[in-house]
Amino acid sequence: MSKTKKKRKTKHRGNALGMVETRGRTGRKPTASEKTTKGKAGAAASNGPRPNRLDNRPTWRNALVRAVFASIAFFGILVLLLKRPMAASGMVAVAMVGFYTPLGYFTDLWIYRRRMKRKADSK
Repeated sequence: MSKTKKKRKTKHRGNALGMVETRGRTGRKPTASEKTTKGKAGAAASNGPRPNRLDNRPTWRNALVRAVFASIAFFGILVLLLKRPMAASGMVAVAMVGFYTPLGYFTDLWIYRRRMKRKADSK
């Protein structure tokens, strides 16, 4: 091992006064409960199970956002890959938002209702 790497490993931390600070935790000692919970696993254990996002009722806003992203992607495909005119591609993209928003909402609602029904049956 070269000397510089060896030096870096063994070098102590000092401040402007030349005092050496200790590494690691320098504050108060952790309590017994703080010692037992470690990181995310401990936080999840103390808060209980995380709610499933599929248990949330679908919203028109989420459906609209998804439709806008899909139409932007489709607009890009039409213009960049298929070399269609921008005006025509823009009209198709706007029509897609109008079509995909209710389609996405009612699809999500159908899946949500089916999931809730299965959840109720399993209890």
